[in-house]
Amino acid sequence: MAKYKLEYIWLDGYKPVQNLRGKTQIKEFASFPKLEELPLWGFDGSSTQQAPGGSSDCVLKPVAVYPDSTRKNGVLVMCEVYNADGTPHISNSRATILDDADTWFGFEQEYFLYQDGRPLGFPEGGYPAPQGPYYCGAGYKNVGDIARQIVEEHLDLCLEAGINHEGINAEVASGQWEFQIFGKGSKKAADDVWMARYLLVRLCEKYGIDVEFHCKPIRGVYNTPLDWNGSGMHSNFSTKFMREVGGKEYFEKLMAAFAKNMSEHVAVYGPDNHFRLTGLHETQSIDKFTWGIADRGSSIRVPHAFVKNGYKGYLEDRRPNSAANPYDVASRILKTIAEVPAK
Repeated sequence: MAKYKLEYIWLDGYKPVQNLRGKTQIKEFASFPKLEELPLWGFDGSSTQQAPGGSSDCVLKPVAVYPDSTRKNGVLVMCEVYNADGTPHISNSRATILDDADTWFGFEQEYFLYQDGRPLGFPEGGYPAPQGPYYCGAGYKNVGDIARQIVEEHLDLCLEAGINHEGINAEVASGQWEFQIFGKGSKKAADDVWMARYLLVRLCEKYGIDVEFHCKPIRGVYNTPLDWNGSGMHSNFSTKFMREVGGKEYFEKLMAAFAKNMSEHVAVYGPDNHFRLTGLHETQSIDKFTWGIADRGSSIRVPHAFVKNGYKGYLEDRRPNSAANPYDVASRILKTIAEVPAK
């Protein structure tokens, strides 16, 4: 038997953006624990805006498990939050979302790295050179030094944890980066996104760096727009029908359903999206729905390969922002897809 360090991780009750929380318990196992071997565990919900002080007990239910390479016998445990009576807590969106293992999701998580209250590469009291050389950039003047260390180490941590991490790149604004996560099914894909976020935030502690997931952190006085990109969590999706059958007629009906449900999508695509979805900086305006072939200024980008393949493959919804909850995003996409008969 060996003692394992189990880091139970959950989403708190803060609004409009939930925070990641985590605490460790030590348990003995003969080998790396399986999900079904992990016990329920309680926590003080009054300290996470999930319960009143007079009845503060909440329950953590393990739902996914990952190895933690930063610790000897380390285990990362993604959890859902339940009430003491066994019902899902109101903050627990994972328990009630639509899921379909044959629907594949690819989330492109953008974020800024901040130090001393400003993005990396931003001088004190001013701005760096305009956007242009930073995207997929190389060299100290474009990406600095600390950022590259962080994103490379984060990539390794995710791969060692078994997260289906698919790549990294420097993004359009100075101090802005992206990682990509792929998963089959809403819950699996979103679990991996949240765990990757957790690993990034925890990693940055030792560098004295904060991770800024707000979709438009760089704004002027009175929130005036500045010429700096916001951050998205572009959501690529495909059902089995889209991959194997598809067709132009089905695609057009699907886009009509997305247009009809525009407001419902925007409502769960992350807070403050009106700052980001302006029609500028590779976005469509928040009050419009459009699709376009290879058009990053549309609500949904249609890859050239999708059209060339007989309208089969995947599509990219560019509206979800960097602080969106991937459970809610994936579920909303599935709800709209379900409105269009696959035949």
